[in-house]
Amino acid sequence: MELQAKVRKSGEKLETGMIPAVAYNKEKNVSFAIERKAFDRIFRSQGISGLFDIAIEGEEAFPALVKTVQMDKRRREPIHVDFYMVTYGQAIEANVPLHTTGRSQGEIEGGLVDIVHHNVTVLAPGPRRIPQELVADLSGLNIGDHITAGQLELPEGVELVMDPEITLISILPPRLTEEELEAETEAAAAAGAEAAAMGQEDEEAGEDLPKEGTEGRNLDKDNHKAEEIRSESGQESN
Repeated sequence: MELQAKVRKSGEKLETGMIPAVAYNKEKNVSFAIERKAFDRIFRSQGISGLFDIAIEGEEAFPALVKTVQMDKRRREPIHVDFYMVTYGQAIEANVPLHTTGRSQGEIEGGLVDIVHHNVTVLAPGPRRIPQELVADLSGLNIGDHITAGQLELPEGVELVMDPEITLISILPPRLTEEELEAETEAAAAAGAEAAAMGQEDEEAGEDLPKEGTEGRNLDKDNHKAEEIRSESGQESN
């Protein structure tokens, strides 16, 4: 969408409602000012993958993608924008928003949808071929299932840049309530106490058993004593 801009000189005070912006690539860097409300409206509708045709007064419009947006933390509105200038017909890497459709069986059973990555990095054959969004269908997923980047359906000519094995969305088990969590903690503590008690009993029982080799040594000692007695008796008989 076309965005009107005005030339901005360094240190120049901006008109009310205007914010500073810059557009650049490897060859050039251009500074200008844009209307905050106009940019915010377009940006919210088309997101980070949307193409802007920036028309600086008196010059031919050029295509650009949003690189970064600096926001006012208190008012939650843009205060500075960086654009990346692109060339029509040239392949370009872009981050595309990931949305979901359908309701998984895991959700029906109380599971939670965990969106690990909200954007997917792709390589489009040209700036106007960048998809506005990518959609993941959650229908049929059960608790414990997940969707990887490689499972997404991409438009013709668009290639995945990120690792195809990376997990984008997972269906997690239901979250425990405070009562369930407390009960589980108490059960774990009780199991630990029982295991410790059983270990103590085994240790005490081991103390009552003869030490290793003691019984054998006592038996050898008794046999030796008996042989001495027989030997002495034989000498007295002679």
